[in-house]
Amino acid sequence: MPRLRLRTRFLLAMLLITAGLTLTSLFLVRRTVENNVRQSIAINLRNSVSVFQDYLHERETMLTSDVALLADLPITRAIMTGSDPVTIQDASQDVADIANNDLFVLVNRAGKVLAVHTKTPGFGREAAQKYFQQSLEDRDVPSHWWFGEHHLYQTFIQPVYRGSRTDGTMLGFLVIGYEIDHRLAAEVSKVAGSHVAISCANELISSTLRQDQLTVDNVRPIIGGSAQSEPHDVEIGSERYLATSLELSNAPETPVRFTVMASYDQATKFLDELNRYMLLLGLAAIVIGSGLVFFVSHTFTRPLGNLVGGVRALGAGDFHHPLDARGGDEVAELTRAFDRMRASLLKSQQDLLESEQLATIGRMASSISHDLRHSLAAIVANSEFLVDSHLSPAQREELYQEVRIGVNLMTDLIDSLLEFARTRESLNLAYSSVPETIQRALQAVRLHPRYSVRTIEVSCPHNLSGWFDQRKLERALYNLLLNACDAAPGDHGVIRVTAAAVAGAITVSVADNGPGIAHSIRDRIFHPFVSFGKENGTGLGLAVVQKIVQDHGGEVSVQRTAEGMTVFRMFLPNRVPQMSSELAETRAMTPPLVPAQRVEANQNLLSHPGS
Repeated sequence: MPRLRLRTRFLLAMLLITAGLTLTSLFLVRRTVENNVRQSIAINLRNSVSVFQDYLHERETMLTSDVALLADLPITRAIMTGSDPVTIQDASQDVADIANNDLFVLVNRAGKVLAVHTKTPGFGREAAQKYFQQSLEDRDVPSHWWFGEHHLYQTFIQPVYRGSRTDGTMLGFLVIGYEIDHRLAAEVSKVAGSHVAISCANELISSTLRQDQLTVDNVRPIIGGSAQSEPHDVEIGSERYLATSLELSNAPETPVRFTVMASYDQATKFLDELNRYMLLLGLAAIVIGSGLVFFVSHTFTRPLGNLVGGVRALGAGDFHHPLDARGGDEVAELTRAFDRMRASLLKSQQDLLESEQLATIGRMASSISHDLRHSLAAIVANSEFLVDSHLSPAQREELYQEVRIGVNLMTDLIDSLLEFARTRESLNLAYSSVPETIQRALQAVRLHPRYSVRTIEVSCPHNLSGWFDQRKLERALYNLLLNACDAAPGDHGVIRVTAAAVAGAITVSVADNGPGIAHSIRDRIFHPFVSFGKENGTGLGLAVVQKIVQDHGGEVSVQRTAEGMTVFRMFLPNRVPQMSSELAETRAMTPPLVPAQRVEANQNLLSHPGS
């Protein structure tokens, strides 16, 4: 995952802080306003209930006086002296018109309803008879609630006497009432400043809610359950309300409930616009703050970026990357300290390289001088013996072979030095046979008289071929075989060479049953000039092997198996070299040479070097 730049982190931090502050402000403001709105609605609802109670009390006082006056009218007493219900019904019409109430009822002293007059049809004599009997049983309350045919009345009862109330004879009862309807709900709603709903016996009598809200499911929270004097949440349709209820009647037959409601959503509707303003302010703060952060962060991060560039250049080996150390702040001071450290490090590296070069030259001179002196001493001694005229031809041949061996050792040492001294890859890749390369390395080893009797076993598919530099791979195999021959015991030494194709690559292993590698040099066996236990070792053989294998893009490793064999394994990727399209087409059309053909071609090339 890529690391974020310092400026990017500044911008992200600014965005997160601004967004967090905006959201937190919105949340706190909304909660505070919602609480204040809720408290304000609750206070208004309680005031509305108080206003309605005062309204009921004043209306009860007024109607109680009205019913008393109507009961004392001579015409009322005259009508009540009769006994025919039809006559009384017709005669009482004028009195009902004078009363101008929604309900006018006359009852004889036996409790039988004689006349009923209503402004709206529906409430009949049977309902009046029923509720009058119930009202007589509860004479302690000033008013009573009568409900029938979807009409709800608050009624007041007054006895009618012939003569005075104390000494006269009771003729019957006069009942007047006013209907609880939509007109009354609208008046109370205007006074209370809220929606009003009046219900009786689980039936909504009147309400100021919209008609689309007055469904069965919507009104159930209003008319169901018990009345709650404290404001509580109700949901009518998709709109939330805060409501409080007042029980006007606890009678089982006519439980009357007055409910006043205020829309919570309408009261908090302005919060949506407030949220939009807050969001716009937050976005403006983000844009302006981002610009400021970009400008300020550029001022701080530019010298840091220059310093980071110098650190990266130093990591890549560039000690002269330009640095801007102007200013007197901490970053400029750090840049100057880094510049001093870089100069000191460059000087230390140069001193270390010079020391390493001198040490390497010393080790190389010591090793080469020892090897060259050993070979030159043999050449000089045998050359002096060759001057003697008393030697037989066989003796001269033996001395000549000793001189040749010394020359070959010096040639091998020089070739190893030249190969190791090459600092870049110099390969001549060709499609070559692996068995042929192994056989040529074996033939070169067999030329050494000391190793001519060693047992060397080869296991390699005859058709194993690949892209590699045959001469250099032969050189690497030759060095590994020489080391194996030196390590293997003289009487029962066994050397095994194994080659195979594994996962598109070529592996070549050289194993011997010698004593293994000493612990003192195991970790640095592939370092140059490292040799142990070899009479004529130069310490460059394995270093040259590693360089050749690495030039091919492979690797070489060493291990000691459970059977007591020391194994050097080379892993060479069988890569196809980059070539032009014409050359690739030509090579594709030309079949590869078999080993015999390749040997013949090499001999022709040696015999005609100019071709």
